[in-house]
Amino acid sequence: MSSLQISLAIIGGLVLAGVVAYNAWITRRSAPRTASERVPQDGAPAADERVFQATQPGGLTAGERIEPVLDDAVQGAMGGDVGGVPPRAPAVVPVTLNHVVQAPEKRPGLDALIDVIAPLQPEGPVSGEALLAALPGTRRVGSKPFAVEGQHEATGEWEAPRPGQRYTALQAGVQLANRSGALNDIEFSEFVVKAQAFADAVGAAPDFPDMRAEVARARELDHFASGHDAQLGFTLRARRAAWSPGYVAQHAARLGFVAGVLPGRMVLPGSEAGQAPILSLSFDPQAAMADDPEQSALREVALSLEVTHVPRSEQPFVRLRQAAAALAEAMDGVVTDDAGQLLSADTMDRIGADLEGLYDALDSHDLAAGSPQARRLFS
Repeated sequence: MSSLQISLAIIGGLVLAGVVAYNAWITRRSAPRTASERVPQDGAPAADERVFQATQPGGLTAGERIEPVLDDAVQGAMGGDVGGVPPRAPAVVPVTLNHVVQAPEKRPGLDALIDVIAPLQPEGPVSGEALLAALPGTRRVGSKPFAVEGQHEATGEWEAPRPGQRYTALQAGVQLANRSGALNDIEFSEFVVKAQAFADAVGAAPDFPDMRAEVARARELDHFASGHDAQLGFTLRARRAAWSPGYVAQHAARLGFVAGVLPGRMVLPGSEAGQAPILSLSFDPQAAMADDPEQSALREVALSLEVTHVPRSEQPFVRLRQAAAALAEAMDGVVTDDAGQLLSADTMDRIGADLEGLYDALDSHDLAAGSPQARRLFS
């Protein structure tokens, strides 16, 4: 073999090796990042963890603290009046809308602020067993929750009927408004029929409030709620390589997120038991349920905040903003709106400032964000 042939063979081999190496690099680059990647080796907090630690209550330095201070477009959206007729959807901050459904751990009691309440006076004390047996099969009136409470014979406290207890007074109630709209005439009439049937079954005399006044009150409450209902969210998008579900969960867990009830959802728990999650992180549930989730490719995840469900004391917007930044840095992503536009610091500052006004308005109506009344009204 001549030297020329040998040289050509060597060159051909190098070219072939280069093609193989390039294809391997492309394959590697296009594969989703998995949970085993980018784990700190020295025991130090990961980048996302270090950033997020600064957002915890009590963990902010004077230079790092960002007061939760919705932009003008949000306030405009909050001013709409549905008049109690069509179903009410929350005003959407022009970032992204990710509805978070949270089942309350314990149903709050009836409250005259957000419920129609009809006293039911029995002839004498009634057992919890008798009340439970007389309850209607469905606890709803149209689209509104219906409830019955009894005044405990020993404690005088109002509560849902329980076996083995006795009650000296009763009351039935229906919620004035929720995200389906205001209580209307038909629903009020259905409430009267349902409460009357229950009262007859337990030998109690009902005293129903005036329908016109209660329906008007329902519309007024619904009008206020329509203008102060907000859900806020950011979208995290991958810059280059996609993420696997495990990779996302790994980094979110470092910030305190835990697995939610639904596939593809994680939540940041509140500081108190029974409190709604502070934040929710969600991604494609099909990817989470795949036979091999680590081979599923995610190019975006959503971080969301149910504004009216989380107390202001939890600094929810500060934590939303900083969690998004921490995850974006750690996973090589960017924070955008739902249209893919990058969110500037000025935009986030305006959102935070408008949120302060929303919180103040809720407080002034005794519907503080995160309170049982607010969670029921904005549901």
